[in-house]
Amino acid sequence: MAKTQTASKTQTTLAYPQRYNVIFLNDDFTPVAFVIHLLIEIFNKDLDSAQNITMEVHDHGKAVVGTYSYEVAEQKVHEAIIVARHGGHPLQIVLEAV
Repeated sequence: MAKTQTASKTQTTLAYPQRYNVIFLNDDFTPVAFVIHLLIEIFNKDLDSAQNITMEVHDHGKAVVGTYSYEVAEQKVHEAIIVARHGGHPLQIVLEAV
């Protein structure tokens, strides 16, 4: 009895995880200085970027502050909301799939 060898190929495709935008929504109560502070401390923005994003939120009603994997985005939103509520600010932050 003769043995036959067969070769098989497996193809693997790698996909990057879904990305999510963290979006700040404008309100009339949260101070500009506080928003800038959050952007610097939690979202690791420099002062100029934080000021530009804050003005975009103010002028356009919302702005994307960063794009992250779901877990990182969710953690940053959670931290920012805790800090905002502790300071008595009603800042709204949402996640949006890219």
